[in-house]
Amino acid sequence: MDNIGGMQRVAMKLHESLNLRDAESSAFDYDAVLLRSSWSWTHVKVLPFLLWAAWVIAKKARRDDVDVVLFSSMVTAALAVPLRPLLRRYGVRTAAIVHGLDVTTPFPPYQWFVPKVFDALDLVLPVSRATGEACTQRGLPDHKLQVVPNGIDPDRFRAPSDRATRRHLLTDALGPLPDDALLLCSVGRQVERKGFEWFIRNVMPDLPEDVHYWLAGDGPQTESIDAAIRENGLGDRVRLLGRISDADLARLYRGADLFVMPNVPVPGDMEGFGVVMLEAGQCGTPAIASRLEGIRDVITDGMNGHLVEPESPSAFRQTILRYHDAPDELAGFSRRARTHTQATFGWPAVAEQYIQVLRGLTDGHR
Repeated sequence: MDNIGGMQRVAMKLHESLNLRDAESSAFDYDAVLLRSSWSWTHVKVLPFLLWAAWVIAKKARRDDVDVVLFSSMVTAALAVPLRPLLRRYGVRTAAIVHGLDVTTPFPPYQWFVPKVFDALDLVLPVSRATGEACTQRGLPDHKLQVVPNGIDPDRFRAPSDRATRRHLLTDALGPLPDDALLLCSVGRQVERKGFEWFIRNVMPDLPEDVHYWLAGDGPQTESIDAAIRENGLGDRVRLLGRISDADLARLYRGADLFVMPNVPVPGDMEGFGVVMLEAGQCGTPAIASRLEGIRDVITDGMNGHLVEPESPSAFRQTILRYHDAPDELAGFSRRARTHTQATFGWPAVAEQYIQVLRGLTDGHR
């Protein structure tokens, strides 16, 4: 799981939850066609996978072995277009999960094709209201839309220990940090919409010297982010960790004090949800995040984080400083973040939402 993308990770965890639900209940039968591939090989394997998946779906439809097909993204949902006549003939319904970028990618031929996929589907399940708005802007009728959030694996990260132990485990694995530091962290692909470079240039220089910022991930903006660090003399306070293992990711989430999601608006490149904020919350690390796009559906203010105005240095700075010299307040915030995240976004509860939605789709058809 270390080397797969966000949409793939979501699809695999939903698959595991549905598979478990199938094993526990005779009233629900589930089967899957999966592409298991690292992120770097996906583009090579996706076309053969889609051809194979189309053949499997068509065979099951002809045998009356399927009532509804759930596509894990708009990429795989493209199969609904050529398969539509056959699936309609055999009474098979179709639904697709939409994450954000898989519907907003600003490539003209792709944008021409998106409404055709919507037309071929019976139901579209965006992971956030913002993703749903992007779908309706591209021609999806309201009656075909139902939001179902992303989830988290409740067992992926163990409960955090005391702060001193968490910080010790982090620094042992990833390097030194002053004992009194307030540690901010971010995780994600280093692209413009994530706002990492903006945060380093506009917020970090005005925070106290004992506030440090560690970033995990890589991407096309890595060089410009590194340049922002150098140009602002932040080399001793801001660290680029690159891609890290799941074990080190857990140490980072648990060892940091606050998670930062400083997204900025970029036309055609939206944040559909933000699973990393759930992962951080699961580890007891609340998020300070831009009130933007799908992020708004993840953060409940005061419970698992705070939403602030995007591209507002003062808003980010003031919210971070609220916890700078308030260890007791930060500890209470940490406990609330973990409890809220587990109760609201655990995959078992989210998978049950999918089952009920799909059952309603097939029941209504009959």
